[in-house]
Amino acid sequence: MRQSFFLHRSFLPSSGFLLALATTMFLSGCDDNEVGDVSLGLFTTKDIKIESLTDPVVPGVTCHLSNIDADLDFADPSDMSIACRQTGPITPEMLKDIDTSKSGELVYRKSKSVLLKSLKIRRIFDPDSQSLLYIAYSTKETKGSFKHALSSVPLWNTQAWQSPVQKK
Repeated sequence: MRQSFFLHRSFLPSSGFLLALATTMFLSGCDDNEVGDVSLGLFTTKDIKIESLTDPVVPGVTCHLSNIDADLDFADPSDMSIACRQTGPITPEMLKDIDTSKSGELVYRKSKSVLLKSLKIRRIFDPDSQSLLYIAYSTKETKGSFKHALSSVPLWNTQAWQSPVQKK
């Protein structure tokens, strides 16, 4: 009696592979920062994940990041949205510890696929408007463009507010 081509032992996944796959699927849902999970449908492996992130240097700022999570799929999960708000005190002491260069500093990084793509968030200080800018971006080019989103947190009515220097 011949075995079916698809049931031949060499075509069945190994138990180690199945264990690794199950562990990966289980751990993909274990994100301490996740506050929301919206399914995109019954017949898709894609979900919109919503994370709450507190700025590690300016803990008075909380950002909510939504992005596509595509388990077992090579689709581009680069589309994201970010909204940051003041959720606590922002003091001059906090601001003295931030990078004030034009490129700012990396405050969050998350791997998005096995293809070396990651999602990053940078904090940039705008002294003219006295605002903290948070830019979320993908490190992989998609259709000639890098996906990105921006949110700003004005320092108005915080202890860290300083009158902007007037340019001449």
